[in-house]
Amino acid sequence: MFKRLMRKPFVQAMGAWLLGLYLAFVYATTRWRMMGHEQLPGILAQHPTVIAGFWHERLPLMPALWRRARRGNPALERGPCHVLVSRHRDGRFIGQVVRRFEIEMVNASSSRGGAIGLRVLLRQLRDGAMVVITPDGPRGPRRRAAPGIAQLAAASGMPVLPTAAASSHHIRLKSWDRMMLPLPFGRGVVCVGPAILVPRDGAEAALPAIEAALTAIVEAADRAIGIAPL
Repeated sequence: MFKRLMRKPFVQAMGAWLLGLYLAFVYATTRWRMMGHEQLPGILAQHPTVIAGFWHERLPLMPALWRRARRGNPALERGPCHVLVSRHRDGRFIGQVVRRFEIEMVNASSSRGGAIGLRVLLRQLRDGAMVVITPDGPRGPRRRAAPGIAQLAAASGMPVLPTAAASSHHIRLKSWDRMMLPLPFGRGVVCVGPAILVPRDGAEAALPAIEAALTAIVEAADRAIGIAPL
């Protein structure tokens, strides 16, 4: 009965509204600092926009990262960023949660319609919008990158920007990715790593470097606030 109830659009909309309200409260009560952001103006001076990548486990922290990345970077203030998510109801639910933070979803399944989603993201990049990909989502394996992020970088000529966020007050969900759900009144860090340029014919070769960079930056974020690697 509970599962049937959760499938109802009204219940999902109410749940998304409450979760979005909760995250906004967490972001407002967390003492944030940013690492690596000083490189953003230089990167954006050379490229109209970037492809931000981070592991699926830090999805609840993404809006905090987006808010801080925009500060002092006019190139990122032109509109919302766009995130590729599953067409499954979980993906639609995520879209409802984060829309209040000026983040728009591009819905495409990893198994059906993924190429369509990448074409939409490519168009957004050419229009100067920022794009975000969680390359191990929506089903994993954890911290293993699917090829789409490298393919998009190769096709667009835009760099991949490894990013991560962490909160000292959090709980770990028992999901496949061990998702970090932040709690209020903690210390938070958002991190940006060195940009990775992918040659037009080098998507496959670049994927291991992108994967390693995403893991390195999430571990750096954890170390910055004293969290042991998981």
